[in-house]
Amino acid sequence: MVQPVVQVKNLSKTIKNKRIIKDLSIDFFPGQITGLLGPNGAGKTTTIRMMTGLMHPTAGEVIIDGKSLAKNYETAINKVGVIVENPEMYKFMSGYKNLQHFARMHAGVTKGRIDEVIRQVGLEKRIHEKVSTYSLGMRQRLGLAQALLHRPKFLILDEPTNGLDPAGIREFRMHLRHIAQTEGVSIVVSSHLLSEIELMCDRVAIIQNGVLIDIKEINESESSTYYIEAEPKERLIQLLDGYTITAYENGFNVEIQKQQIPALLKKLAVEVEIYAVQPNNKTLEDKFLEMTGGGAIDEISR
Repeated sequence: MVQPVVQVKNLSKTIKNKRIIKDLSIDFFPGQITGLLGPNGAGKTTTIRMMTGLMHPTAGEVIIDGKSLAKNYETAINKVGVIVENPEMYKFMSGYKNLQHFARMHAGVTKGRIDEVIRQVGLEKRIHEKVSTYSLGMRQRLGLAQALLHRPKFLILDEPTNGLDPAGIREFRMHLRHIAQTEGVSIVVSSHLLSEIELMCDRVAIIQNGVLIDIKEINESESSTYYIEAEPKERLIQLLDGYTITAYENGFNVEIQKQQIPALLKKLAVEVEIYAVQPNNKTLEDKFLEMTGGGAIDEISR
C-alpha cells in the first residue's frame, strides 16, 4: 500500500472565536496531483498556510514524510516546495544566477541539480538571460525550478496560473504532470480555474466553510448521462421506462452506462425516429457548483 507523503490530521483553526477550519483530514500521495477547491472564503489559503508552517493550527497536526511540522519544523519543511501566484525573482539577475542564489539556502544542491531542474522546466535556451526579459510564463517556470531545487517530496502551488495565457497554462500543466510522474512528487494545486484543475489533477478535495465536504477522483467511474432526442416523444418515454430520465431541451437525459447504449438504440430504432444521441456528463464545474450550493461565501474565512 502506498504511504502518503503528507497527512493532514483533524486540522482546525479558530480566529476571534470563529472556527475557520474544522477538523480537516486529508492524505496526499506521491506522484499524485490534488486540486484544492472551494468558493472564495472557503478556507483554502488558511489551510495552505498551516501546511507550510506560516500559521499555527488551533488543533490537529500536519505530518510531512513522517515528521510532525510542529515538532520537527526544519526537517519537515525541507521536504516542501511552494509557489504562491507569481514568484518573485531578482529581475536584474539572470535566471541561472537566481537559481544559484536560492540553491545556497539548501544544503547539497549541486550545479548538476541546478542544470537538471532547468531541463525539467524547459528553460535551457534562456536561462542565462536577465529575468527582466522573461515573459510571465517563463517566470512561472523559473519559480517552479526554484521550488524543485532541493528535491521536495511535496509541492504546494497557490493560484500558479494567474495571469498566464492559454498556451502558458497548458505548458505549465505539462511540466507539472511530468514532474509528478517522473519525480514522484506529491503536488497540491489551489485554483479558481475549474476547467484547468480538471485537466491538471488526478483528484480534487472540495472545501466549504472550512469543512472538507468531498474528495473525488477526476476520472472516477459514475453513471453516465446521455442525451437522446427522438420522435414521437410519448413513445420514447414509454420505451425508456426503467431508466432515470430528465427532460432536456428537445429530448431527454438518460442515466445509462456506455456499454448499454447499443442495445438500447437497437430497441428504440424499431419504434421511434432517432435524431441525436450524445454524452452529456457533468463537468467538474457542474459538480462543484452542485456540491457547494453555487459557492456561498463565508465572509470571515480566507
